Amino acid sequence: MLKDKVIVITGAGSGLGRAMSVLFAQKGAKLILVGRGLDKLERTAEMVRDIEGYADIFAADITVYEEVKRLFKFVKAEYYRVDILINNAGVGSFGKLEDLSLEEIDKMIDTNLKGTIFCTQKALSLMKLEDQGQIVNIISTAGKRGKAEESVYSASKFGVSGLTKSLQQELKESKIKITGVYVGGMETPFWEGVRDDISAFMSSDNVAEAILELVDKPKNMNVSEVVIDRN
Repeated sequence: MLKDKVIVITGAGSGLGRAMSVLFAQKGAKLILVGRGLDKLERTAEMVRDIEGYADIFAADITVYEEVKRLFKFVKAEYYRVDILINNAGVGSFGKLEDLSLEEIDKMIDTNLKGTIFCTQKALSLMKLEDQGQIVNIISTAGKRGKAEESVYSASKFGVSGLTKSLQQELKESKIKITGVYVGGMETPFWEGVRDDISAFMSSDNVAEAILELVDKPKNMNVSEVVIDRN
């Protein structure tokens, strides 16, 4: 059911974003891969094309409102619509609150929360034209429960959780679906320089498969929330 669906994936240059891109391409989706690093996006696109999938790349910083506007202007001009938006881009800085720099705080709030808001706002404008679509917010289990030395990261993710639940109420009479995905620790570059041993973490490929099940459903089915965590 994903064949020819237009899917925008932020944070597509590595980790879960890359894993989802390859998996969704196998199902015949048309992908717009979004991220700040052009080299990483090109590598993901190359992997997609290696399996004869389709992908456009769009380098953008989702913390900059004008760049998000430019992204969705491109999507509208080239594809006329967006069927699925996956807000996957995220950053984290960890440690005691008093040790976090202003730069680290701003980066987490701007990327995790404001970037998600910006992309969602612009995607909704397109989705409402046809009263269809799905927005999947990759939130992290830090958006469900507080964690020591993750205060601001958790605050940003709680914000995305609130955004998700509020939009579910706002759009409940429409055919636009909003899904919150709370993901636990994964083996991705996100943890580089933060934790030495992530061998017990989940595979991003396995998590991507679980997310595929959420978006590859009949139109009359909806999953509003799911937690994907390790045992």
